[in-house]
Parts: sequence; structure tokens; C-alpha cells
Amino acid sequence: MLNVLARRLVQSALILLGVAAITFILLYALPADPARMIAGRSATPQTVDNIRRELGLDQPLLAQFMHYLNGLLHGDLGRSYAQKTQVMTLILARLPATITLMAAGIFVEVLLGLTLGIIAALDRGGPTDRLVMASAFVGVSAPQFVVALLLLYLFAATLGWFPMSGYGSFSNIVLPAATLGLLGAGWYARMVRSAMIDVLNQDFIRTARAKGLSGRRIILRHALPNAILPIIAMIGIDIGQFMGGVVVVEAVYGWPGIGQLAWQAIQQVDIPIIMGVTLTSALAIILGNLAADLIAPLIDPRIRSH
Repeated sequence: MLNVLARRLVQSALILLGVAAITFILLYALPADPARMIAGRSATPQTVDNIRRELGLDQPLLAQFMHYLNGLLHGDLGRSYAQKTQVMTLILARLPATITLMAAGIFVEVLLGLTLGIIAALDRGGPTDRLVMASAFVGVSAPQFVVALLLLYLFAATLGWFPMSGYGSFSNIVLPAATLGLLGAGWYARMVRSAMIDVLNQDFIRTARAKGLSGRRIILRHALPNAILPIIAMIGIDIGQFMGGVVVVEAVYGWPGIGQLAWQAIQQVDIPIIMGVTLTSALAIILGNLAADLIAPLIDPRIRSH
């Protein structure tokens, strides 16, 4: 087990290095000039050159990247060009809001996905199955901003049940979590349906039925634990995606997370913040997948790491 964990940690370090290198090269290949954005349109060329020299942007790309890697090894994500603050400080200040939204969104999508997937599997080929799958297709196809605006219009502007935006109370998180949950539940429902149909056709399920076990016990005690393993892997991926991939949701609802921070940084060409958010999201995906790999054997003892 320790050998597997050590190997995964080495792989994770190499993945983060690759993500840092690719993101760094892509950002500096952009035509936008951070020094010009900071100086303003009316700044003289001399002022822009001075800012570029101050930020170290006049150095060769390889030298800049090696300097950035040296900072990473010391836990330094750099300093924001626009906000003049350490990127680590900015991310840590926004992280609690993003983690809260991530947990709520995953809870909603897993709850809906498991429920709808099981219902569809039990009525395979029937009207309920077709309705659930059609709804799942609509859910995974709907743009985030459309769903967010519709929920805002219906439940906030029209009915007044929830606030339009804000952070800090349960009512503030309901609509953002529902937006993420509705969009993600379709994937979970499709996955659970497929896995449940496969498990329900296994010999041990037929044996359980022959023993006279109730349908509820068969589903909850025998079928679901064997069908839930793909869901665990999906949750691990969603952890990383939600850490930095909910920019639209956070922007629509005014949610002060790192997604909103990344969006502001993109508008300002604030490369250190974009790099910091990207690496934070990559690290979250790695840790989520690692946690999924460690939890899976606890649910299904037949799984062993080699």
C-alpha cells in the first residue's frame, strides 16, 4: 500500500509539473501584455518597459519559468500583478467559499443522480426510464449560465424565495448548489443506471431474490454498493472541476470563490493568479482521484491495489 501511495505521489508531482509548464507557456504565448494592462492605455512605452522589467517579464521564458518553479518549491505562488498581494493569500481567502459550494453541489448532484439512476434502472425500457434519460440528456446539455439565470428569475426574482446573490447563509447557497447539482446529476444518473442494470443481472442478485430477500434490501445492501464505484471516481474528478471550473456559476450568483477570482484575473491578464488557480484545481483533481482510489477498496473488498 505504501509503495502504491509513493508511486502515486511521484506521478502527481510530475502531473503538476506538466500542468505548470503547459499553462505557463500558453499564458505567455497570449498576445495580451500584462505590463500594458497594468500601465493603462495612455502610458508611455518607457513606463510599460519599466513595469515589464519590474515584473521580470523582460527575461527569457525559460528563466521566468525556472524562477516560478523555484518559488513553488518554497510554497510561493507569486505575487498578483494587479492586486499587489501574494497569490497564496488571495486563494486561501477565497477557498472556503469554493469548498462550501463544491460540497453542496456534489451533494445535490449525487443525491439526484443516485435516486434517478436507480429508478431508471428498475424500470429499464419503461416510460420512467425514458423520461429520466431524456431529463438527464437535457441536464448535461444545458449551459450553466442559462440554468443559473432561469433559477434566479424563477426562485429569486419572481417568487422571492431566495436572495439574488450573496454569501454567508444557507439561503445563499441553495440556488448555486442547485445549478451545479442539476447539471451534474444527469451524468450520475446515466452512470448509475448503466451500472445498476449490469449488477442486477449478476448471479448473486438472482440468488438473493431466490432467498426471498426484499427488493429494498437487494437494492440497498447488494446492488448499490457494487454499482457505486464509478460514482466515487466521478466525485474525485468533480472535486477538481468544481474548485476552478465554476466560474460562470460564481459570477452569476456573486459567489466569492476562486472561480470568480480566476475570471477577474483573466480580464486583467494577471498571470500569477491564473497560474495559482490552475495549479490549485489540478492539485484538487489529483487529491480527489487519490481519495477515490483509497476509498474504493473499503466499499468493495475485492479491489486490491497492485
